[in-house]
Amino acid sequence: MAKKVTQKNLKKTGKQPVKQKKKISDTTGVTILGAATRGPSTVLESFPFKHSRPTHITFSCSEFSCHCPVTGQPDYATLDVEYEPGDRALESKSFKNYLWSYRDTEGFHEDVVHRILDDLVNFLDPKWARVTMHFNVRGGIAIDVTAETPEWGDF
Repeated sequence: MAKKVTQKNLKKTGKQPVKQKKKISDTTGVTILGAATRGPSTVLESFPFKHSRPTHITFSCSEFSCHCPVTGQPDYATLDVEYEPGDRALESKSFKNYLWSYRDTEGFHEDVVHRILDDLVNFLDPKWARVTMHFNVRGGIAIDVTAETPEWGDF
């Protein structure tokens, strides 16, 4: 029969009591986080966003890559995604795997930026969103592309 855990018993064994963690986040809909990553994926996940005050969320990725649709050469960029969530917030591991899927995608810079913005807006329905990519210099030219939704209330 197991002994009841008491402060007295713990002092005898020298062990510390296990503190119960308080969960303050609703993880409904989150399945990729904590699971083994097997490769790129276009599956995005989100979790309930229940805060009433305006919140600005930014994701930055300094290792984004895709390929030129004409030459097939790789293009590298720093990606910034900013948004104000509606009822859902983007889960970061699923977003990392989603961005990973672009390593095998061919597209002009402008098309890639708009595709990412469209995917995020269609998935999250944010109050506002912006995607900016700062592509590395290639052929002596650096290209920055920004696409965004109208400000909240301008729909």
